[in-house]
Amino acid sequence: MTENKHSPHHGFHLMPDAERRKWQNPDTILRESGLKAGDTFIDIGCGQGFFLLPAARLVGRSGFVYGVDINTSGIQSIEAAAAKEGIHNLKVVNAEAEATVFCEGCGDVIFFGIDLHDFRDPAAVMQNARKMLKPGGRLIDLDWKKAPSPWGPPLEIRFDEARAQQLIKTAGFKIESTRDSGPYHYLIIAR
Repeated sequence: MTENKHSPHHGFHLMPDAERRKWQNPDTILRESGLKAGDTFIDIGCGQGFFLLPAARLVGRSGFVYGVDINTSGIQSIEAAAAKEGIHNLKVVNAEAEATVFCEGCGDVIFFGIDLHDFRDPAAVMQNARKMLKPGGRLIDLDWKKAPSPWGPPLEIRFDEARAQQLIKTAGFKIESTRDSGPYHYLIIAR
């Protein structure tokens, strides 16, 4: 299936971050997900760094942030923003998430930010997430509801909550909670 090879985060590159923050505040979502100073955060499909850069600030110098994305310009954008701001507690790579494992059991939080439907092999990506997550760590899946919205990917490629939960459970995670996150998304927390 090649339709999942498209650039992640449909339409977001056209929307200014300030506009997106009105209905999706990355700092709030990260804090509510339990991310704190000193944590290791792994952003799978990090795009332009909408969640990754706030996470790097939140975990601070005692923490570390990893990000992977197939979009070269997104990775370059993150590196430029981090350099400009003096953020050094991160490593981002331009690669497929299916082929990326940053570490074994080092992640406090593994984060999927509105992109689970974008991967060529979501099950393989989820298995990699399991390898990287610390015992007691959290997997966070923030994704599009399978309902009409003014932005976002076509409905037919979105994963509804049940499909996302099944994918997460099949990889060996236990769902802790599922709830709405703003008007267009749901948030699943798993361990």
